Amino acid sequence: MRKVEVFRALHRSRLPGDPLVLPGPWDAISARVCEEAGFPALATPSAGIAAALGREDGSTPADEMFAAVARIAGAVDVPVSADVEGGYGLAPKELVERLLETGAVGCNLEDSHGGGVLKDPREHAEWLAEVRYAAGDQLFVNARIDTFARGDKDPERAIERAALYVAAGADCVYPIGAPAGVLPLLRSGIQGPVNVFGRLDGEGPSPTELGELGATRVTFGPGLQRRMARQLRESADRLQR
Repeated sequence: MRKVEVFRALHRSRLPGDPLVLPGPWDAISARVCEEAGFPALATPSAGIAAALGREDGSTPADEMFAAVARIAGAVDVPVSADVEGGYGLAPKELVERLLETGAVGCNLEDSHGGGVLKDPREHAEWLAEVRYAAGDQLFVNARIDTFARGDKDPERAIERAALYVAAGADCVYPIGAPAGVLPLLRSGIQGPVNVFGRLDGEGPSPTELGELGATRVTFGPGLQRRMARQLRESADRLQR
């Protein structure tokens, strides 16, 4: 079975309380560690990769991001999905070609511009449809919905965008920043898998709890990379004592 088919199958028939948990490796060694820990697939965070490259989130050039994703995908045998932000201004065909060249089998695509402005949902859905057409069945497309992250707290706006993106061919939608309390409403109004952001600081629901609220899969953005950076700082500080 192709990796993309394995990845797609991991999203099917998830039971409540048993979401697909995808850690976010930022380089080859972190990817190998996550694979060795038993995770069946990985999801790269653009912010984590940016930090590893010494860049601010959102400022990584396309060539550097694709090269980093390729190193991660080449280091492991499990499927890898790549956060490629808003697509770097690439035409759908070129975006798909470059993603496939990295070895990734999935991607995150945002529906807001770098300055934090939400894209027109219908125009974005048309663009997603072009990505879907170019990719065929070779990529699992996770359409990020940025309404909550950009200040629009109305769940209905997220549900409306989700419907457009699913109709355009998105395999999964990702209402990033959605409060846990609205997840059951989102789940009831959205067709197909729903990606939910999980926290590693113990301040939010656990992955199991997010699954019970409606999450099909849970990702953590740069949370793992930032935690490792803090632990590295603590270890470095102890070396000076």
